[in-house]
Amino acid sequence: MTTPQLPLSFRFAARTRFQHFLAGDNAPVVAAVEALAHETEDFVGILLAGPEGSGKTHLASALVQTAAEVRFLPLRSLGDKALLAIETAPEQGLVVIDDIDALAGRRLEEIAMFDLFNRLKAARARLLVTSSELPNRLPIHLPDLLSRLASLAQHRLRPLPEFEIRTVLVDRARDRGLSLSGEVLDFLLRRYPRNLGALIQLIDQLDVASMAAQRRLTVPFVRRVIEGGQS
Repeated sequence: MTTPQLPLSFRFAARTRFQHFLAGDNAPVVAAVEALAHETEDFVGILLAGPEGSGKTHLASALVQTAAEVRFLPLRSLGDKALLAIETAPEQGLVVIDDIDALAGRRLEEIAMFDLFNRLKAARARLLVTSSELPNRLPIHLPDLLSRLASLAQHRLRPLPEFEIRTVLVDRARDRGLSLSGEVLDFLLRRYPRNLGALIQLIDQLDVASMAAQRRLTVPFVRRVIEGGQS
């Protein structure tokens, strides 16, 4: 039975399971992350790097929703509560840490994360860490923490090619009963090139706006929604 331990008031975004992730060239990375859902006899840790919108939070969320006995630490969302969440994280099962960049320069949180890493390794637990960059480019100050992160198996998500991004957006729109023309897709991709996360959020926003205004998606209408007017 899947029993993720989540921060209060946390909700997963819609369609953030493994089956909703278009892997493309990232198939080996997705397989490695998904394998963390299964128990092992030794410590296993992965650092998953990628820019905003690359899908790393999607994969972290998918893993949390798949595995049993998992603690999820979405550090950017936790804000000032991050330190307590790190200090009280369990030493067994699976720990998923999203956006470790959020700790950069926060000494107490960096030390607590270093201690958590050591506890997880001693307990032969499993660990997934997501970040915007690989360890050698992270702005974390504590050298010992950087060393521990560098010891993890490191994977970088490759950006999807444009034709696959188009497929994802068309499918997302179709699921919501929307029709995306080639003209509208071209406009969206000029505004948000390669940022799939932002584009998916925009499709959801356009769905709400389209229903409220009883309008189909045209470039002028989409432009007004983006700029804050839905009339």
